[in-house]
Amino acid sequence: MRKLSSGGGWQAIRYSFKMGKEVGYLPLWRAMRSHNACKTCALGMGGQLGGMTNEARRFPEVCKKSFQAMAADMRGRIDPGFFSKYSIKQLQDLSPRELEMCGRIVDPIFSGPGDTHYRPISWPDAIAIIGDSLKKTAPDRSFFYASGRSSNEAGFLMQLLARVYGTNHVNNCSYYCHQASGEGLKGAIGVGTATVTLEDVEECDLLFLIGGNPASNHPRLMTTLMKLRNRGGKVVVVNPVRELGLEKFKVPSNPKSMLMGTEIASTYVQLKLGGDIAFLAGVAKALIERGAVEKAFIDSATEGFCEFLELVEELSWEQICADSGLEKSLMEDVARQYAASDKAIFSWTMGITHHEHGVQNVQWIVNLALMRGMLGKEGAGVMPIRGHSNVQGIGTIGVSPAITKAAVEGLEKLGVKPPTFKGHDTLSALEAAEQGEVDFAFCLGGNLYGASPDATFCAEALSKIELLTYLNTTLNTGHAHGLAKHTLILPVLARDEEKQSTTQESMFSYVRLSDGGITRHEGLPSEVDVIADVAERALGRDGVLDWSKLHDHDAIRALIAKLVPTLAEIETIGQTKKEFHIPGRALHTTVFPTQNGKATFHAHPLPVLPPLAPNQLRLMTVRSEGQFNTVVYDEFDLYRNQERRDVVLINEKDLQRMGLKVDQRVNVVNETGRVDHVLVRTFDIAEGAALMYYPESNALVSRKTDPKSRTPAFKNALVTIEPVA
Repeated sequence: MRKLSSGGGWQAIRYSFKMGKEVGYLPLWRAMRSHNACKTCALGMGGQLGGMTNEARRFPEVCKKSFQAMAADMRGRIDPGFFSKYSIKQLQDLSPRELEMCGRIVDPIFSGPGDTHYRPISWPDAIAIIGDSLKKTAPDRSFFYASGRSSNEAGFLMQLLARVYGTNHVNNCSYYCHQASGEGLKGAIGVGTATVTLEDVEECDLLFLIGGNPASNHPRLMTTLMKLRNRGGKVVVVNPVRELGLEKFKVPSNPKSMLMGTEIASTYVQLKLGGDIAFLAGVAKALIERGAVEKAFIDSATEGFCEFLELVEELSWEQICADSGLEKSLMEDVARQYAASDKAIFSWTMGITHHEHGVQNVQWIVNLALMRGMLGKEGAGVMPIRGHSNVQGIGTIGVSPAITKAAVEGLEKLGVKPPTFKGHDTLSALEAAEQGEVDFAFCLGGNLYGASPDATFCAEALSKIELLTYLNTTLNTGHAHGLAKHTLILPVLARDEEKQSTTQESMFSYVRLSDGGITRHEGLPSEVDVIADVAERALGRDGVLDWSKLHDHDAIRALIAKLVPTLAEIETIGQTKKEFHIPGRALHTTVFPTQNGKATFHAHPLPVLPPLAPNQLRLMTVRSEGQFNTVVYDEFDLYRNQERRDVVLINEKDLQRMGLKVDQRVNVVNETGRVDHVLVRTFDIAEGAALMYYPESNALVSRKTDPKSRTPAFKNALVTIEPVA
């Protein structure tokens, strides 16, 4: 592959034309311009302001990820004879990309004990199997799971079905990504989402980008970072890996950037993998030594600072430098830049949350923001950069084990007595299944198998479930490897194909309305239709809810407004078309939504990372530039100059220390699992660290989790590199 000098640019434009050639230029343009929310990352665009338009009314706002997801939904149907021709074993031999590229699923398919192939099944039979299975299953022996690509209406109806049925085993994909952000933020400032709006981000003069790679995973954010640099602002990137797009990026919608490129990182902090808290502590210590602390804000709006100050002052620079892998002078320089800032925003992705101390990582970021009063005012705050388009909305409308007091009271007014037992989080649900404690599972979108740690364990756990139902648009690795005793795959409409309008929530807490209305494949139901049919079959019409009426999205939104008070405006959005920000999320006042109105400093000690053995490294799993979540669109990784995915990337010094050669075949192993016969290659990554692609490397990620958020440590797995004989 030709090594690139920047991210973005002509290669992004060429890719868009490639997608147009594959599915048709005019159909792709019409789909992208329709009044539907973007299907990919949670930055969000589209909706009632028009496709490729964001909430600030700017056009064109679009990226390669948007085109990839749209083109995937526009592909033709899987051939009717496909599943009789190809066995489940043959599906297991296909890569994530090959499964995705098979096309759209348009008919329900089923496999049972002894089946070697999936076989077609009628819709009435499929609904009967699910409904009858629910009838004979004890509620505490079931779980319901949702992806962030589904609508608020579908997610809400699914969790409502679960509560009425009698279970709190309701979970979602955020437990594998930003649950640590939600837990950490709620424990520090009382709200578990970003405290800023898009307008705030475009006012700041300094942005910290910690543990993330938006050039690959959230490309539209690069326009915002370009504008920040163009107005004289600074971007401090904190990452163990030197990522091309975070150093230089060509924004296709800006002629000057396309011609010259835009320098993104004003300071690049390449720290030791797992050394985030040590780095943050170093910046905090340098701020204290400079006297650059907003004492008035701290005294009036926070608590816990004395304990935090004592901890930081007791830390030695020697320990901070050793644990972070950084020079003292670099952390002092970052502190100097921060001290000079009037409006700073701290952003992060899963490089922060995917650790056994993910919540502590998040709360240390909040500590740094509180030290200079960067919470509670416009143009400043904290911003977890969420991945999936509606993952935040799925959490807001109640797809979680815990049910809010307001929802309990609302359900009781409807005549529903909700369950009170503690529900399983996502990993706990699989652990219960592995113990033989689950008979029924219902997956609303996504790829639970592909998103889970310890792939061998996950496949074993799912295999013990009596009935597992997937609602999807295309094939994924879960359909090949994550089979239960009885497995149903039900095809559903994509968001822009819905017959009724749906809503989605961006990471800025902005609720969009998607019109739907595009017809691509006849006979496909919506997710809501499937859930309502299942509920009617399992629970009947004689209960407190008439499920036959809950095919109507306006009726569902009326229930959402009753049970989720912060979404009161959603009740009439189908008629008014008025999109809105959820009140109380953006914090522009120093009175925080906590019990005493104050934010809290947390004095977490530096984590102790075990030393590395001679051939051992700390593995971080990552996505490629041609990938979105578990969906792989391209085998190559353009920005990292990798033409394949079966590689392990390490520092050149580690290569020499281990006596290895570039492109030598190695096995990567640990106590959890192994990935054999991959190529070892050098990359600009911190010493002691290794990088492999997700989800293929999930076999190496253990089930050890952050104790508060239950988020697995996808970014810090100890592995041993063994040369292949």
